[in-house]
Amino acid sequence: MGEKQEIEVIHSWSTPRSLSTCLMYSFAQRDDTEVLDEPLYANFLQITDVERPYRDELLSKMDSDGNKVVKEVIFGPGEKKYRFCKHLSKQLVPGLTNDLMKKGKHFILIRNPLNVLPSYDKVLPPSFLELGLAKLVTIYSKLSELGNPPPVIDAADLQQDPEAALRGLCEDLDIPFQETMLKWEAGPKPVDGIWAPWWYESVHKSTSFASVKPYPSPFPSSLYDLLEQSLPFYNMLRRHTRRTLAHSKPSLPVPSLPVLANEKILVWVGDEIVPRDSAKVSVFDSVVQGGDAVWEGLRIYSGKVFKLNEHLDRLFDSAKALAFKNVPTREEVKEAIFKTLISNGMFDNAHIRLTLTRGKKVTSGMSPAFNLYGCTLIVLAEWKPPVYDNLSGITLVTATTRRNSPNNLDSKIHHNNLLNNILAKVEGNLAKSDDAIMLDKDGYVSETNATNIFLVKKGSVLTPHADYCLPGITRATVMELVVKENLVLVERRISLSEFHTADEVWTTGTMGELTPVVMIDGRVIGNGEVGPVTRRIQNVYKKLAQELGEPIPTYPRT
Repeated sequence: MGEKQEIEVIHSWSTPRSLSTCLMYSFAQRDDTEVLDEPLYANFLQITDVERPYRDELLSKMDSDGNKVVKEVIFGPGEKKYRFCKHLSKQLVPGLTNDLMKKGKHFILIRNPLNVLPSYDKVLPPSFLELGLAKLVTIYSKLSELGNPPPVIDAADLQQDPEAALRGLCEDLDIPFQETMLKWEAGPKPVDGIWAPWWYESVHKSTSFASVKPYPSPFPSSLYDLLEQSLPFYNMLRRHTRRTLAHSKPSLPVPSLPVLANEKILVWVGDEIVPRDSAKVSVFDSVVQGGDAVWEGLRIYSGKVFKLNEHLDRLFDSAKALAFKNVPTREEVKEAIFKTLISNGMFDNAHIRLTLTRGKKVTSGMSPAFNLYGCTLIVLAEWKPPVYDNLSGITLVTATTRRNSPNNLDSKIHHNNLLNNILAKVEGNLAKSDDAIMLDKDGYVSETNATNIFLVKKGSVLTPHADYCLPGITRATVMELVVKENLVLVERRISLSEFHTADEVWTTGTMGELTPVVMIDGRVIGNGEVGPVTRRIQNVYKKLAQELGEPIPTYPRT
């Protein structure tokens, strides 16, 4: 026997059926590590009074004084450098000394409850408390508060590529990896707890981390509610695992956001406000099933929502044209908008993508007869300055994709089925232009893939009829301003060559406001600079936007 010495403790925190025993066997193969199998189990039984078939035997053979176990067993002297302690999260009960959390190296082992639950009730019926995932989140939070956020390892990684997973864990724990951790002998082990005959039958047959089965077992419908309860906690922890391990599909680099402040926005979905990453709709929702939704873009200026009622008029008109049922009231939509803006503290230089879907279906399919839950409302507010270069101007290219005709899908319905626009935008992107002009079926200019369009020729302002394009609210506002500025306004069919030879061109839209165009299809517009009429209308539009709008409640007024 070697001389007793101070030992460094490695705490493994997990839930039942998570390969924690396999991991304990793995660490037991190291020449510098001794292992303890759930040293706090007796204390847990004593404190909680839960029933187990081996309860009396366990309490007679294990010390049930938790703090004594922590001091003398877990942190007591040993013969090797490390002591691996396998803990189940539910065994962290009130009354235990804070030393348990403050001392040693900690890590968390998780496993998808979808893979745990079907095999769990062979000894006792599963429950949310028995699973212990919520407690595992608490442990992660507690260790993080202490300034020591623990590594998180997923059992799927251990099964898919044990060596990569174990090397990563050892690196996170700042201990050397040993090849011996990958194999062990089959059968019971001296380190097993006395509960092993009830729980360890399958693991005793193993000699390594078993590979993932290609197909899962049928999931019992009786456990569906418990799965729904548990998955959010698993997913919270899963976000902290190493993302380079084998069970993860190769992923693209995490992109940077155009506006970093939008990383932590709150979004209205359905009837509640949720964080950005939780802002999701059902796969049964009509917007997923067929792009069956309507939308509006809203811009926020100085504590006011510009042209709110005009946008809501169009939203409800579009919903009516598509025969939506159980549509929320105007006041309900306004309340959702205001609550979202106030929750985010967005009172200026913000943009809302307001979406109303036909709602969730009872089964997948095209028919609106399946929509029995009512509409789904989404209020996506972001910090977003105008999306185009409104100072120097943008370039356009003409797309081969034609704008929808009212014979096919009327553009006066502001719907989410935007493939027609997207195909044109793809052409614009490939041509390295900012946007693409779309022609109607007869070859006349309709609009761009995202905005309405105007030209100036010899002092007159022209814009295409709204026969094939969306009659935009910003478009209508600009048309009014042109008239108020005593300029000649003409609305008629306009050919592409007229845009090529225009003195000035601009586009209009809520997202980009009023944007100068300096080149179309390689033709320089005017002298290639932003023209005087464009600047004049930009200025009066900016002034109007600052003055008008529906006030946001609670915004301080001067």
